[in-house]
Amino acid sequence: MQPSPAHSRRRFLALAASAGGALLTAPAAYAQATGAAGAAGAAGSTGVAGAAGAAGSAGSAGAAGAAGSAGAEGSAVQTARAAAAWARVPAIRRRIRPPRFPSRTFPITGHGAVGDGTTKCTQAFRQAVEACAAAGGGRVLVPAGVWLTGAIHLADNVELHLEADATIRFSRDPADYLPVVFTRYEGVELMNYSPFIYAHGRTNVAITGSGVIDGQADATHWWDWSSDPAPSEGPDKKLLAQQAESGVPVAERVFGEGHYLRPNLIQLYRCRNVLIEGVTVRDSPMWNIHPVLCANVTIRGITVDSPRGPNNDGCDPESCVDVLIERCEFNTGDDCVAIKAGKNADGRRVNEPSMNVLVDSCVMRDGNGGVTVGSETTGGVRWVFAWNCTMSSARLERAIRIKTNPERGGYVRDLYFKDITVGQAADSVVEVALNYENKHTGPYFPDVGTIDIRGLRAGTAPRAFYLVGNPGNPIKGVRVSNSVFEQMAEADVVTDVSGFELRNVRVNGRRV
Repeated sequence: MQPSPAHSRRRFLALAASAGGALLTAPAAYAQATGAAGAAGAAGSTGVAGAAGAAGSAGSAGAAGAAGSAGAEGSAVQTARAAAAWARVPAIRRRIRPPRFPSRTFPITGHGAVGDGTTKCTQAFRQAVEACAAAGGGRVLVPAGVWLTGAIHLADNVELHLEADATIRFSRDPADYLPVVFTRYEGVELMNYSPFIYAHGRTNVAITGSGVIDGQADATHWWDWSSDPAPSEGPDKKLLAQQAESGVPVAERVFGEGHYLRPNLIQLYRCRNVLIEGVTVRDSPMWNIHPVLCANVTIRGITVDSPRGPNNDGCDPESCVDVLIERCEFNTGDDCVAIKAGKNADGRRVNEPSMNVLVDSCVMRDGNGGVTVGSETTGGVRWVFAWNCTMSSARLERAIRIKTNPERGGYVRDLYFKDITVGQAADSVVEVALNYENKHTGPYFPDVGTIDIRGLRAGTAPRAFYLVGNPGNPIKGVRVSNSVFEQMAEADVVTDVSGFELRNVRVNGRRV
């Protein structure tokens, strides 16, 4: 009898740990097929078993022990641990390589597309992608003009490239995103309206260029589904949650026509070797860029300009491994970068983490959080690194944000931040909240700890820290060093935290 995927995954992780910690580099559900699970680059890995949720992994030991570290010796130990963690970054970055494509070009105009902004070009996009894939791959070219379309589905070895002055403008008619496809809505799998640009189970896919991808959502198209009055997403969200809790097969969780769960603008699902570069995206129905269960993802030099839409997150890698987000600019109606890993019962069923996520030299403006983890944390999040980022806006609520609750479960640990500049924040500069949605107790307490922040400089905000664990389930280790919080108007909130350590930190001019 063949071992189950979960059993194979646990055995792989155990063998990796006993062999000195080979670093997991692809979601287990398809790692065997892609050959990515055993990718090298294990430099200094300690406790890979933690990727499967082992709370006692060696890599997390520092979180529980942070509170007891005292004096120069404790500080030296913590500094060494942080240095060992940051030493992982070069190996992770070397593994993240953008895909390359054959030098063949397939203009959408060759398949009847008209760039007048009113002629629907859905068939032309479909035919261009199919022709490109049939030839063995290449570039589907979107020239200057305004191209109205329904859903675009990418294929293996296809690069969708937008020239300067090219705009892909998506139809506001929900029927243009049918038939339904296999997707995720807020961490739960279902059959729903197609994301506007979508790929499932593909290898080597890209969206590049200097053009604009316009979702055209507004107060009377898509966004009005986010709240009452009817029609709204509330009843469908409740139904989907009930189906997931009851174990209804995904194929039977059919939404789409007659339902009101908003699709994402760009979603790449179970893909390997992904590149999104250069483009501007705006006004998604919901999350803007959403890689799910992907491995080897590069998101570089993009602009997300979507500050007005509800739940208009910028980039949400979910249950992904080896992700680079660099030199991007975010102006969003929700979190700028939000790292996720499935939600509640469905997250436990899929049970895939996000690991090895690098956020380098990005600019965050409006948004609920600059770099965020959660709230969908059920599959686990580990080894997140963010550095050289600038965040500031009267409507940027938090700079660093971790959010989860006792219904989510999972783990969040080994998060490292350095050289972050925050001009202005509307709430707390750093928030770690295990009571998201005001839920303090439940059956699945999350395991959150080992959060290291260095070289953060914040200008003005109501407070520096909002750290709230659960009664009996504390946050296990937040360490902040060599940081300055210049003008904080209110006292910090710190409850149910084990191991909150400040070293060489100044708040309002005073060392704390």
